[in-house]
Amino acid sequence: MPKLPRFLVTSALALVLSLPVQAQETGNSGAYLAARVAASEADYRAAADWYGRALAEDPANPDLLEGAVLSNLSLGRMALAGDAAQALAAQGRIGQVSYLALVDAAARKGDYEAILNLSQAGAKAGTLLEALVTAWAHLGAGRMSEATDGFDALAKTKGLEAFGLYHKALALASAGDFGGADDILSGRAAGPIGVMRRGVIAHAQILSQLERNADAVALLDRSFGNDSDPQIDDLRRRLQAGEPIAFDVVRNATDGLAEVFFTLSTALNGEADDGYTLLYTRVAVDLRPDLTEAVLLTAGLLEQLGQHDLATEAYAAVPPDSPVFHVAEMGRAEAAWNAGRREAAVEILTGLARSNPTLLPVRAALADTLRRAERFAEARTAYDEALALVATPAPEHWALYYSRGICAERLGDFAGAEADMRRALELNPDQPQVLNYLGYSFVDRGVNLEEALEMIQRAVAGQPDSGYIIDSLAWAYFRLGRYGEAVEPMEKASLLEPVDPVVTDHLGDVYWKVGRTREAEFQWHRALSFGPTEADATRIRKKLEQGLDAVMAAEEAAKPQAAATNDN
Repeated sequence: MPKLPRFLVTSALALVLSLPVQAQETGNSGAYLAARVAASEADYRAAADWYGRALAEDPANPDLLEGAVLSNLSLGRMALAGDAAQALAAQGRIGQVSYLALVDAAARKGDYEAILNLSQAGAKAGTLLEALVTAWAHLGAGRMSEATDGFDALAKTKGLEAFGLYHKALALASAGDFGGADDILSGRAAGPIGVMRRGVIAHAQILSQLERNADAVALLDRSFGNDSDPQIDDLRRRLQAGEPIAFDVVRNATDGLAEVFFTLSTALNGEADDGYTLLYTRVAVDLRPDLTEAVLLTAGLLEQLGQHDLATEAYAAVPPDSPVFHVAEMGRAEAAWNAGRREAAVEILTGLARSNPTLLPVRAALADTLRRAERFAEARTAYDEALALVATPAPEHWALYYSRGICAERLGDFAGAEADMRRALELNPDQPQVLNYLGYSFVDRGVNLEEALEMIQRAVAGQPDSGYIIDSLAWAYFRLGRYGEAVEPMEKASLLEPVDPVVTDHLGDVYWKVGRTREAEFQWHRALSFGPTEADATRIRKKLEQGLDAVMAAEEAAKPQAAATNDN
């Protein structure tokens, strides 16, 4: 489906984010203030708890009730959100957030007339949402003509045509009119419309109901190609076997309403505030718990909001027999990692890889997590296992070679690292990360300096605003003895990465070499304040005591001795 027009997103955000600056006088202003602080930090559990305490003192306060609706809806406590929304409705206050909670509560009861009455009661939820909800409520109330009229009216609204057509197709299919649904989704009725993954699956099911399994397979092939996807692979296999596929994307009006909220949440995702989009996914999941796409989107939004424990709970709601269970487990592992439970993340992915040995994304996720945990030997083996699943490396596989090369470099196998990095560049010749990493590793070891400089210059051209890559360029000039040329890019890198200890340390070195010793010492002091590694901190202190030239001379003098020691 297309993205929502910007004016709709803006107006929606204005409504949902406009909680009053001051509540009316309550008997527990401290609880109210604590609730607002928690809500501003997306700490929905704390916000809901504090609003509940404040409401115990002042149960009719509309500001507190609105906050309770918002926090409980965000948390997925739909019954509590609905109760607070009902209290607001009794006061004649049905704002956009309350509307969501009231629609959810009525739909769970199958009370479609109550949904239709919301608009008559003065609820203002926006043209698109109200139109879709009203049309599906008419269908639920047994008035198919009014439902299709509503979808048709939306399909004639500039910028919203695809929403009306898509939902009309689903409504027709839910009523058994698969021919009419196919006319819309195929583009014969009103021209082509863009649909999401779920829309393609719906169309494939509709074609199967029309005894056109071959056309359904062709549709899947066009839409998804040959990439491994358990859900699509299973659907394709069943279609090819001649099995009639039931239409279950939308089975009834309540499913249709769930689809409305999921459709709009996907359109809002990335366009609106994550906290606002979360409200839509919560309703979608509550109305249809097996809508795993909405569950995954809910969890992803919670991750982006920094609510890792809530995200973990959401991912865990996907059952093991779901075709997207592996996606949920990968998300759960990421949430565990971000919450600081790194060993748990590795354990989740290790178990998942054991039960899904041929799924490349799972193998790659395990390898990436081991690398992030600095378990480089294990990660390298995991990348070997992932690459063994790649029959013919394609451009998109560059990252596997690049990541395995990082592990090799960290393990001291520079030849292996170079081989993997060069293979990555064969697949993606101008990839800035690879060019920078390989070029910088050459510079750091003092080998292939001219080639390293050329690589890093290409990386800068690809990502001209990356402080780390520009730092590599300046450092290449430094190692080549071209100190004057190093100043400008190193200063730019420092501006882009103002608190990075390595970049700041490098800036000090460059200043020293061009005779700006006082500025060099200042930068080294700054680098120490940014938390460098202990080895880097020790070297910086030596430079402050002895000067860069003396430190470099001592390091150079130690090289033959180290080499002789290694030879023995």
